[in-house]
Amino acid sequence: MLLLNAPAECPPGKAILIVENPFEVYDTLVREHRPFEPLTETISSRAEIHPTAIIEPGVVIAANVRIGANSYIQANAYIGEYTIIGDDCIIGPGAIIGPDAFYFKKQPDKSFKKWRSGGRVIIENQVDIGAGCTIAKGVSGDTIIGEGSKLDCQIHIGHGAVIGKNCLFAGQVGIGGKTVVEDNVVLYGQVGVAQALHIGQGAVVSAKEGAPKIGGGGFWSPDGRPTDWR
Repeated sequence: MLLLNAPAECPPGKAILIVENPFEVYDTLVREHRPFEPLTETISSRAEIHPTAIIEPGVVIAANVRIGANSYIQANAYIGEYTIIGDDCIIGPGAIIGPDAFYFKKQPDKSFKKWRSGGRVIIENQVDIGAGCTIAKGVSGDTIIGEGSKLDCQIHIGHGAVIGKNCLFAGQVGIGGKTVVEDNVVLYGQVGVAQALHIGQGAVVSAKEGAPKIGGGGFWSPDGRPTDWR
């Protein structure tokens, strides 16, 4: 269903509901159907943890989390509500998986109203997440880390970003919300990717660059052009 404040052409398989303030209606629906639940126990009794998973001391696991076979959650990690972690994953010490999205609606008085995040974090099989990474859950969709991808320490993945399979991100990479990174992409240290961009399959972006929308393949330089240098 799409919430809009004016009639528009409806995409196939969708329905449009016309309301005066779509933002307020959406936030109200999410708060009603996924109400805020503060943690009352270190590992929620409503989490589903495979018996072969290893959970080190100090890990906090919220309600409705699923952790798959042979996954290894290292000390002091936080796994937020509704997160799904697949099989054979490693979550490094102090990683924060599934905090609220950094998403605020500006009000007429210039203040900001926090939205309730209704999405999840989904980490597919054989993913490594380094120490101190933060992966925010989506607002209306899911944040996804594709199978086989490897994240170094201190990386931030914004709300609703979709990372493909077998990607490799070096330390201090930052990915803005709703960005799509296709399979087999390499981002070297401190690459910054703004929100809602698209990085094509097999691209390699050199260290400390601000990545624009780029196509697949090749080694991409600061001005967004491919180069043969490796």
